[in-house]
Amino acid sequence: MTSTAGPADFHPTHVVPREGLPAWEEPDLSRPTAALDPFLPVQLLSRRGEWGEILCANGWSAWVDGRLLVPVPEPPPPTGGRPPERAEDPLPLLAHAAEALERYRRAAADLASGRTGTEAFRRATRGLRAGIVVDGESVWLYEEAGGRWMYGDAAGLVTYAVGAAPGAPADPEPPEPPEPPEPPEPSEPSAREDRGAPGADVRADRARATAAGRDSGHEPTRIVTPPEGGGR
Repeated sequence: MTSTAGPADFHPTHVVPREGLPAWEEPDLSRPTAALDPFLPVQLLSRRGEWGEILCANGWSAWVDGRLLVPVPEPPPPTGGRPPERAEDPLPLLAHAAEALERYRRAAADLASGRTGTEAFRRATRGLRAGIVVDGESVWLYEEAGGRWMYGDAAGLVTYAVGAAPGAPADPEPPEPPEPPEPPEPSEPSAREDRGAPGADVRADRARATAAGRDSGHEPTRIVTPPEGGGR
């Protein structure tokens, strides 16, 4: 952490979640610093993507995962004033989830009816990502851009969980499976393979028997099959 301001400049805008929060000296995962205690009030100074630069009451600052900070409720506007805008409006995420679900439903229906094949189904759903859980008035929605789950109701959402550390890809697409190798071309059997073919041992025995007959000075014995019926 680094000291940037005094307590007089501190105006808390968020608190650390109940699990605590890791912190870094810079928006860089390789430079960790002391973790923040649960429910610690902090002031959000700036944002850099998923990173948030925070200020503590003692004047120390650090970088944290800004998606996990819990906002402090703002006081109501004065009479006749403009109400504050809600940054975490659930309606855009609900519309995105409904569109993604409809695209997947159409692709699944085409596959089930035989109008398309498996490869066309994969192309139609590639990169499609959505998440929604509805339980009465409560809703959990997945925000793909920030890689986080949001929780709330129709009035607004807060961050419930994140899928990756700040600055890291939230959910990279899996690589395409490699193509299966083509079977090798059949080759001509070699002389060595011929020796292992059926009948090779019989031919070798006959050759050895013929050679043995020549060495003994007489013709090799011939095996004659008798005619049917036992005649000579």
